[in-house]
Amino acid sequence: MTSDFLLPDNTSDSPQYTEHAGSFVHSHGTKVFIKSRLDGVLDAVAQARFNEKRWVWIPDPEMGYARAHVLNELSKQDTEVELESGQVKIVQTKDVFAMNPPQFDMAEDMAELTQLNEPCVVHNLTVRFRANQIYSGLFLVAVNPYRQLPIYSDECMQSYKGRRRGELSPHIYAVADQAYHDMLHDKENQSILITGESGAGKTENTKVAIQYLTTMASKRILNKNGTVLVNQLEQQILQANPILESFGNAQTIRNNNSSRFGKFIRIEFNMQAHICGANIEWYLLEKSRVHSQSSKERNYHIFYQLLNADKAMKEELLLNDDHASQYGFLKDSQPTIEDVDDAKEYENLINAMHIMGLKKDEIRDFLRMVAAVLHLGNIALTADYSGERADVRDFSALERTCHLLGIPAQEFKKSLLTPRIKAGRDWVNQAKSPAQVMASVDALAKTIYERNFGGLVDRINRAIDCQKTTSKMGFIGVLDIAGFEIFEVNSFEQLCINYTNEKLQQFFNHNMFVLEQEEYKKERIEWSFIDFGLDLQPTIDLIEKTNPVGILSCLEEECVAPRGTDKRFLEKLNSTWVSDDPEGKYKSIRFKESFTVKHYAGQVEYSTAGWINKNKDPLNEDITRLLARSTNRHVATLFEDYLTETEHQIPNESGLPTSSSTFSLMKLRKGGGSFRTVGQRHKQQLLSLMNTLYLTHPHFVRCILPNGRKHAGEIQALLVLDQLRCNGVLEGIRICRKGFPNRLVFADFRKRYEILCPRQASTNCFVDGRSACQTLLDSLALDSEKYRIGNTKVFFKATVLAELEEIRDRKLSEYITRFQAGCRRYIARYHLTRVSRQAEAIKIMQRNARIYVTLREWSWWKIYAKLKPLNVAYRVESQIKEKDQRIADLENSIAVHQQSYEDLQDQHSALVANYKTYKELLANEQRLTAELEETKIGLSEKLRDSKGKIDQMLAEIKQIKDQVDERQQKIDELETKASSESELLAETQKVAEDHSLERDILAAEYEALEEKHRLLESQLEAVETKSQNALMEVNQSFDSQIQERDTKIKQLKSDLEARQRNESLLQQTIETNKNQYQELISQKEVKKIYIYLERFLD
Repeated sequence: MTSDFLLPDNTSDSPQYTEHAGSFVHSHGTKVFIKSRLDGVLDAVAQARFNEKRWVWIPDPEMGYARAHVLNELSKQDTEVELESGQVKIVQTKDVFAMNPPQFDMAEDMAELTQLNEPCVVHNLTVRFRANQIYSGLFLVAVNPYRQLPIYSDECMQSYKGRRRGELSPHIYAVADQAYHDMLHDKENQSILITGESGAGKTENTKVAIQYLTTMASKRILNKNGTVLVNQLEQQILQANPILESFGNAQTIRNNNSSRFGKFIRIEFNMQAHICGANIEWYLLEKSRVHSQSSKERNYHIFYQLLNADKAMKEELLLNDDHASQYGFLKDSQPTIEDVDDAKEYENLINAMHIMGLKKDEIRDFLRMVAAVLHLGNIALTADYSGERADVRDFSALERTCHLLGIPAQEFKKSLLTPRIKAGRDWVNQAKSPAQVMASVDALAKTIYERNFGGLVDRINRAIDCQKTTSKMGFIGVLDIAGFEIFEVNSFEQLCINYTNEKLQQFFNHNMFVLEQEEYKKERIEWSFIDFGLDLQPTIDLIEKTNPVGILSCLEEECVAPRGTDKRFLEKLNSTWVSDDPEGKYKSIRFKESFTVKHYAGQVEYSTAGWINKNKDPLNEDITRLLARSTNRHVATLFEDYLTETEHQIPNESGLPTSSSTFSLMKLRKGGGSFRTVGQRHKQQLLSLMNTLYLTHPHFVRCILPNGRKHAGEIQALLVLDQLRCNGVLEGIRICRKGFPNRLVFADFRKRYEILCPRQASTNCFVDGRSACQTLLDSLALDSEKYRIGNTKVFFKATVLAELEEIRDRKLSEYITRFQAGCRRYIARYHLTRVSRQAEAIKIMQRNARIYVTLREWSWWKIYAKLKPLNVAYRVESQIKEKDQRIADLENSIAVHQQSYEDLQDQHSALVANYKTYKELLANEQRLTAELEETKIGLSEKLRDSKGKIDQMLAEIKQIKDQVDERQQKIDELETKASSESELLAETQKVAEDHSLERDILAAEYEALEEKHRLLESQLEAVETKSQNALMEVNQSFDSQIQERDTKIKQLKSDLEARQRNESLLQQTIETNKNQYQELISQKEVKKIYIYLERFLD
């Protein structure tokens, strides 16, 4: 079935699963990998805001708890606080709860919280939920997101395989992997206990855990294509869920796929750690839902799926109407679920049943019972004129019901309207009123559905528990059961559920803290052993104890008593358990038929109206005996325990009768010497379950419903807080507060907190970790009751680490303040020095500027400035002559280089012409070589043709020889006949002469062919020799010519490259000389102009 707790294959925004550095610690009985934290503040702004004020939590009627900061502590009882909205309130000090520093937000393991109180736990769950982190630690707490999250993909599943706890984010995969790992290494059975309210995600987490186990422990079988084949047993275990959901789940106000029964799924493993079988046990099926639901809820899914079955199936089950409104047990319920296709779900159900191995007849039998319940709801009754006797208004509905159940319609009607009762020694028929008959119909419908459901679970168990082997390693059990319930009106069903959760909470308390105390013993710290399971024992005794009589035992007595009533039952309870003790677990309520029981989750008021009938679960035994004699084997088997020894026996598959004693161990009914009430049966089932759980190592999962509106992303703090109490999360936190939940190894403690006492911590000599930690703790003057020092760790009470963190933050703040003051002092001095140097430099620049201005106006300086350039004119003439001589030399050099360049150009042209000639010669040689190759190929083909002709001649010669042999054989045969037939002698001699002549001719032809063959072979050998010699000569000549051409070409290339280099050098020299020549000319012209100007000025 589709659920609000959706499990997608993949989406974006996938959470990151990365490894972190860290260390191992022992926390609550399990080895845990603790990630290392940064010493610095991760969020400086939040930390600074937190340090400014003393932030606390105070109760709030709407949000549960609100943030505030303390303004003033007025007295020991009252404290003045200011809310974030600015409102100032005075609250009692006992209602003020400390807040964790910001670095503890989003803590994965709630044991790491330094303040373990209700508001801190709710706040941590809230911030994680809003960040899509729906799983949290201490033990696993799962909040239903009501939307798709990308945390259930195959990649995510593989990432948790074999990982240590704490190495990745908390997840149901981590719990399942831890259970599998513990079973393999400790050789101990494991259990995963999943509890929570309806809609909290129990069923989906159960499916995810089973899916993980079947995936990790499956046998990987590859086919020829390399794909993985799915193991049939593992597939059947997974397909058991859709079947159980169809028959045992329904839509409620809080959940579209609420499991209305508890189940314990036991998965067996063999010595190879592979799944070898499974078993399902079920508890407390909500039978009343079969005949009554609210308008916003639905009956069990199977009813609506069956109405959307194929036409042939509906015709066989007489379901002519497709609408739920046409059936009495469905007309008041919600007909459909949003985004759920009942027809598709029916196909999935049938497919799952086929995978489970159910035959078509078996499937039809189970669905027949469901259809019979639907028709039972359509039986309409009417009353006679007095209103005391009932009659059936429409007999067709009754007939359809009887047809499906395989019982006579008239006998069923008689048993329903006027059942037999025993009056003394005689049996008499008693007429029933319409209300009584309708109550009997409802009870029958509930029983039929419950027994059909039980038979279905038994059939599934036979399918999945297929390997009866003794070499089993162990099992992992997954318990999915309803959590603690507190409604406006609580009845007998709520007492059974709460009694179950009380026992499970006691088991939780025992395992959680007993293992923790074993860690204390291992570390040898001072500790008095406490059994926290005893805290719940008074409530459990109140419910189950026999002396003094408890609630269930008292109810049993009233059910057995001839005239037991609900009122007398309540009076007996009040006389036994009412006391003046304010801590008492039982309290009576005046003027009401109810009482109050103080559970671990709170006080619950139970209404005792109808408890006797609910516990007896009365049935019309005339009808049950009629069903036990049904012609339908499935129906008769379900009710066989109602047969007496004198009644007809049920034929088995072979057609032989079988005694009802075969099923004596499965009796669930009252009467016939086996009176078992609902309370007694549940108590025995719970006892068996607890015995099984105490033989396992448990892992706990607490599921939380975030809001009552099925809205994604919304979390209601009050609702979550109520569930935390009911689920035992806060009870577990209470246990942690009594112990030492926070711990650090010596090295980590010393590294983090030696800053508080640097003088005592810093020493030049070696100090062991225990002594160093003891010195630090003594220096901090901590109360010795708040911590313990073990062999390798320091243990702290809750809130102690928060105090140390605050002291450390203050110390760091002091150090940082000093450091900042030093930095500011250095910066200020540096700035001052820089400004003073700048002022001194400005003064120097100003002084130099004034001197320059004064000098510029001085007459003698003006004269000096004019005469200074004239000193160069006396050397101009000699420089001009030197430049002229250099220009002439460069012109001569240019002419020589120009001539050399022209000679090189002529040589280059000659080399290019030679290169073209040799290239043409090489092409001619290549053509000649190609012609010789073609000649060779032609001679080879002729040689092959000659060989073919020779082979053909040889074949003809062989054929002629065969003919000669054949004729010789005939001659021999004729000669043989000649001895007995003398009259044919002459004719035979004539034939022999002819044959002899022919043989001579053939012999001559053969010799001629032989001669011709030898001639052809000699010619062929000559041709081959000649062609090989010619080819060899051509190759040798061609090779020598090629070598000569290559040598000449290489020489020409080298000469050409040398000439090109010479040309480039000559060109560079010419360019240089030209530049120098132009420069000299320009300088000469400038000097001439300069001399001309000087003369002109003079």
